[in-house]
Formats: sequence, C-alpha cells, structure tokens
Amino acid sequence: MATFSLGRHPHVELCDLLKLEGWSESGAQAKTVIAEGLVKVDGAVETRKRCKIVAGQTVSFAGRQIAVTA
Repeated sequence: MATFSLGRHPHVELCDLLKLEGWSESGAQAKTVIAEGLVKVDGAVETRKRCKIVAGQTVSFAGRQIAVTA
C-alpha cells in the first residue's frame, strides 16, 4: 500500500488527494468520481468532495489504496 505524507499540514481535502496522487486528471474529475460513490475512506463510501482526510486514514479508489501519514 502506498503512503501520502501530510507534511506540516493538518489535513488534505479528498478531491485534492485524488488529484495529487494522479488518480484523477483534474479536480472536476475527482469531484465527479467522489460524488458517484466510487471512493472509500476507511472502507466506507465517502461522497463529500472536500472531506478532510487526516493522518491514520486510508483512501481507496479503482483498486488502489493509500495510507495517509503525518
């Protein structure tokens, strides 16, 4: 499983995480797949586009998974 470091930031918005990881080509595409219920956070479908992802959470989409670290 891949990891994403928040660095000095307290959180990252879900749509931004998909974009930063290259899982979507644009912010608009990221928001669409989230709204369609294709993204899971900690195993549960997440439809809030700007959901704040914090260290310790796991995000999965299209067969890929990433663990968010501090």
